[in-house]
Amino acid sequence: MLDVYSVNVTVGEEEERMMITGMHTVVDIFCVGCGSIVGWKYESAHEKIQKYKEGKFILERFKVLGPDGSMYVLGQEVQVDGSDADDA
Repeated sequence: MLDVYSVNVTVGEEEERMMITGMHTVVDIFCVGCGSIVGWKYESAHEKIQKYKEGKFILERFKVLGPDGSMYVLGQEVQVDGSDADDA
């Protein structure tokens, strides 16, 4: 579920994902305009020290601003599975 401050994005299914900082329950965030994954939201953290991340959104700068940070990326294929966090 998105909070009242979320605009122009939708979320995918909850999944357990191993991140560098441990196991988290996350949802991918999709642009409503092009359908591309632009980041993820932490739904819950399994370790007490990571609980501060719950409810926080992570936007991947490359996917939002482009490789040089100067523009929004348009016209790319829609990605419907995974995210860069899978590589972590």
